[in-house]
Amino acid sequence: MAGGQQRKGLTLKKIEIQGDTGNSQIFVGERLENLASYLHQNQVVIITDDHVARFYQKDFPKIPVIRIGTGEGVKTLDTVERVYQQLIELEADRSVFLLGIGGGIVCDVTGFAASTYLRGVRFGYVPTTLLAQVDASVGGKTGVNFMGYKNMVGVFNQPEFVICDPAVLKTLPRRELASGFAEIVKHAAIADESYFTYLEKNAANALALDPDVLQQIIYDSVVIKADIVSRDETEKGERRKLNFGHTFGHAMEKTAGIFHGEAVSIGMMVATLLSVSKNMLTENEVGRIKSLLSVFNLPVEIETDKAGILDALARDKKREGDGIYFVLLSGIGHAVVEKITLAELEKVLYGIP
Repeated sequence: MAGGQQRKGLTLKKIEIQGDTGNSQIFVGERLENLASYLHQNQVVIITDDHVARFYQKDFPKIPVIRIGTGEGVKTLDTVERVYQQLIELEADRSVFLLGIGGGIVCDVTGFAASTYLRGVRFGYVPTTLLAQVDASVGGKTGVNFMGYKNMVGVFNQPEFVICDPAVLKTLPRRELASGFAEIVKHAAIADESYFTYLEKNAANALALDPDVLQQIIYDSVVIKADIVSRDETEKGERRKLNFGHTFGHAMEKTAGIFHGEAVSIGMMVATLLSVSKNMLTENEVGRIKSLLSVFNLPVEIETDKAGILDALARDKKREGDGIYFVLLSGIGHAVVEKITLAELEKVLYGIP
């Protein structure tokens, strides 16, 4: 599933996901400048956003480019419709290959458009944010928001390849980087205590974008996610563990308008408190998680309307009956999925004994 080879002084590492919707090869340490060697199709169309185009379009192969806007507000069916229109104008047929170059929104829109245009065409990603490299581009989830609800419309479909170039991360604002580090902490917390310890020891180098440390943590996070996805591609059981911090985090995003990683960070803290309330996690372990998130400049306290968050959770698409599935920890590196009632969650949020 994982391997490596040398390319221009870097160790290019390859990870493979074998899914029911296809196989996906993820290359960590590849460079954007080598992209053309992966494009063997007759017709390739790039989908990107204005921000990425400003920095990197000069390095793109000389092929058609469709630009979408930036921000969560463009992750909609309207944007996908505009992509369809431009593909039709380009006379793109079923042999077309769509390549998303950008952050998670570009990847999600590209994957969903590719999965539905002409009943499905091939596609790949070059994620340009840390969050997208360790999360959005990996695993085959595609989709858009609908009526304000996150990822309400989508399909599972694996990209043919994903190229993770750590060098492109140097242009990211610090707040964007922090969002990626939230997902990295999540992977360690749910699956690998030794990786969590590595992050504690190397957080300063990671924040400084040390190339070796950055490539290592991207690789380790992708390996964890790829392993889980390969065993449970369509989120019937094991893959639910990847939602650690996300159930509450998505409600935070909707009500507070903060970055995804920031919301997930707070969501992880809520999940750890729920874990403590069930005698599954120690206060010392909670302290380690809180400290690591803080080092990565992530919020760990709720500073918004708790009632509004609870209302958003009540409308969550993953709610079943009077409860909602939460990912909890039975120790750092060990995740479990349990159904939590909204009343239990309210007690933790408000500190009700």
